[in-house]
Amino acid sequence: MLGLSASKPAHPVHTSVTQMQYNAAEKTFEVSLRVFTDDLEEALTKENNNQRVRLNDKDANNPLVERYIRRHFGLANSSRQRKPFRYLGKEQEMEATWIYVEVPYSEPVEGSVLQQSLLTELFDDQVNLVNVSYLSQKKTVLFRKSNTQQVLTW
Repeated sequence: MLGLSASKPAHPVHTSVTQMQYNAAEKTFEVSLRVFTDDLEEALTKENNNQRVRLNDKDANNPLVERYIRRHFGLANSSRQRKPFRYLGKEQEMEATWIYVEVPYSEPVEGSVLQQSLLTELFDDQVNLVNVSYLSQKKTVLFRKSNTQQVLTW
């Protein structure tokens, strides 16, 4: 007889998708990061001294999520000065968590450095896609464990 497992199987792909849309009027990048919730919970649990973290829309985990995002996502100008950003919050959607931040950015994007290392500390095969829309241009940048920072060129 076959036994049924009560736990859901892990998804076979370790990926995140980030949308960065430049708002020229506000001179900010509006950023949405989409990650698998179970992967993010695992990363946050590890960062939280292995105290189990469960995410939902009404939890009190925003400080943990914000600290994690600040450690693993960032934008620096061409002089390598890291730009501060505002953490706006998160929301759940099926098996994914959306995380929202806003990065004030009033200088040319050419030569700036983007860091996207979400979950690379957990999964060797983690792939982080970042879709950047700046003025009328669009570009997709791919990040892996071995390449977590890249210079943006247009």
